[in-house]
Parts: sequence; C-alpha cells; structure tokens
Amino acid sequence: MSGNSLSERPLFGGAIATAFPHRFQDVSNIRQVPDHQEVFVDPARDESLIFELLDFKDDVGDNGSAAWFLQDLATEQDAEGCTLLEQSGVVEAPGLHYRNIPAVVTTAAGQMAISKGRQGREAQNIVKVYLANFRLKEVGTDVLATAYEPIIINPLSESANAVGAGLAVPAAQSGIMPLSEVFKLAVSSFTVNDWSLFGPAAV
Repeated sequence: MSGNSLSERPLFGGAIATAFPHRFQDVSNIRQVPDHQEVFVDPARDESLIFELLDFKDDVGDNGSAAWFLQDLATEQDAEGCTLLEQSGVVEAPGLHYRNIPAVVTTAAGQMAISKGRQGREAQNIVKVYLANFRLKEVGTDVLATAYEPIIINPLSESANAVGAGLAVPAAQSGIMPLSEVFKLAVSSFTVNDWSLFGPAAV
C-alpha cells in the first residue's frame, strides 16, 4: 500500500531523523515554514505532523509536560473545548543520549475544536491531537512532535474543499496506517544525529 511506505526522514538539515510514511509531504516545498519547525501534511486526509524546537521550559515539570504543552497549544490556536484523552508517564529515550544523559519523553492526546489558518470559530473542525515532548535539558531545548487528525470536518472549513465535510474516513477503511500509529513510529524512531543543532553549548 503506497500510503504505508516508510522511510527515515531528515529534519533540520539532517541533524534529527525520524521515520513516517511517504504520504506526508514536506510543507516547506510549498510555503515558508519557520526555522524552528518542520511541517509535513497528507493533503488527501488533511492530517499533519509537526516537529518544533522550543527553549526549555524550566517551570514545567517532566511529569505531565506533554499535557501542559497540549493545553498551551489549544490556547495558542484559540481552540474550543480541549479535552485531555490520555497521557503517558515519563519514559527515558535510549536513542536520545547526550553525554550519557538520556532525554525524558512524555506523550499526551487530546481532542479540540480548531480552525484552519485564519478562519474564524464558525469554521472549526473537531481534531484529535497527539503530542510528544522530548525534554533535552542538557541543551536547553524542548522538542515537540505534534500530529493532527481531523475527526469531523466543518462544511465551512477550507479543509472541506480538499477532503469533504462531515466525519473523516477512518484510516483503516482507506487501507493506510492510522495517524496514532504514524505518531508512535515517529516518536519511537526520533534520533538526534548532530547535537550542534542546539548551539555551541551542545558541542
């Protein structure tokens, strides 16, 4: 199934790598993406996968950090009714050792109503959001991996033009890897190849 062919994908010039299906296209080929982000979309399903580098948040505890960032994201996107569906405890990431100190990772999933781009609240879609927070304390960075899966597309949303309004067609029905599995794969295969990405202090 072409929708499931996978490969390791370079992020931030190859300094980071992770694996996910080819159906997710690099948005920077179409429009400008901020330097601290890598954005991939599957236009046929209006699903997206975003990797983001942020300054480390000292005031956020490791336990539940992904849930904190999920709520922060909802606020930033003017989301309505953000519901936390699940969150993991802190796990160490064996593939993410910096000077023998493993990074800690937490994940969370939630459901919220958000609009695309600059559209108003009347065009909100119901979306399931998966978020992982890689806490790279030694290099002062919080890395977020976020996946957006539409559940219900609003007829007024610009997404409706691409994928149709109403209930989104389940991935299994389309014979492709569900976004929850895509997200797990991207998180479990996440590797830093070049720590100098995080500045001179990391070299």
